[in-house]
Amino acid sequence: MTGKVIGYFCGSESWGGLEMNQLRNARWMRSRGHQVVLFVRNSSKLKSEAEKEGLPVAVIKKHRKYYDLFKATALRRLIKKYGVTHLIVRDPKDIGICALTKSLLAKNLTLAYFMEMQIGISKRDVLHTIRFKLIDYWVCPLPWLAEQVKKRTKFPVERIKIIPSGLDLTPFLIPVSKHEACEKLGISGTKTWIGLIGRFDEQKGQHILLKAFSRIKENHKDLNLIFLGEKTKDEADEYFHHLLDLIDELNLSERVFFKPFRKDVTTFFAAIDIFVMATRAETFGMVTIEAMAAGKKIIGSNAGGTPEILGKGKYGQLFESGNADDLASQITKALSDISFDAEKVKEEALKYDANLVCEQVEKVLFN
Repeated sequence: MTGKVIGYFCGSESWGGLEMNQLRNARWMRSRGHQVVLFVRNSSKLKSEAEKEGLPVAVIKKHRKYYDLFKATALRRLIKKYGVTHLIVRDPKDIGICALTKSLLAKNLTLAYFMEMQIGISKRDVLHTIRFKLIDYWVCPLPWLAEQVKKRTKFPVERIKIIPSGLDLTPFLIPVSKHEACEKLGISGTKTWIGLIGRFDEQKGQHILLKAFSRIKENHKDLNLIFLGEKTKDEADEYFHHLLDLIDELNLSERVFFKPFRKDVTTFFAAIDIFVMATRAETFGMVTIEAMAAGKKIIGSNAGGTPEILGKGKYGQLFESGNADDLASQITKALSDISFDAEKVKEEALKYDANLVCEQVEKVLFN
């Protein structure tokens, strides 16, 4: 053990990329010999998932976004109880309580904010500047987000660090045949498949892909679509039904397939031929990294972090965000691209390997 204790604070009860990143990073850092503890809500899925993996958890209560001195005092007690030396926060809603707790502990806690979301508006005002001053490190997964921090906050440049979100590449090292993968998914192994993975939400752009597909379907009779995902609880029923109506309207019912999300995403990627990231502006798409690790042809929207992940088009094609015509054109190009180098794409994915990412985190936090 290193003598350092890393706390992962998450006041959210949701279960998405942010919460999953907290869990997987806690797991990885524990496997590298560090003591960890997750500060989580009692009813959250993050708590139950952490307990399944035998990770230590400390229960916290719902807090106000700003100036919750009572909850900050309670958090200070928990931090002292578990001997936490470093606290990692990912949700901007949690920065306030963690910064306030840091102020109560003086110099006895290193606070790091791992950025998962874009900064929508300028936060250069006095109150934000005072709060951000208590953060020791602001970690950005991509350079463009670091530029956002520089432009929209007064956070000290020397304390801005760039560390990508990590991925356990081990499952992708075990080859799965397309035939076997399609069999598991219950789809035809003789068809060409375009796939999109993500919850059914307008921002994810499933409707854009449907419209693009409808423009090229007659020229590619063996081409089908597969969507892997779930409806967002209490939010996405209307959008999901809109997708079903759109499929009927575009006469695509025999060529579009929906499959529930599954943990072994390697099966999904082994089954498809082209992966589409249609989100309007994905901050950092882990599924894009997974598609790269699987050596797939990738088409992503030219917005958010996707262009940087795809090397401005070096490791995948880009289309104008929200433009179904442009996406259709890029799909056609991908289908006819005989020079595609899957090994080059896989090699690029290696820089997101969990072990390399953890080494960078250790260098920032402990050196």
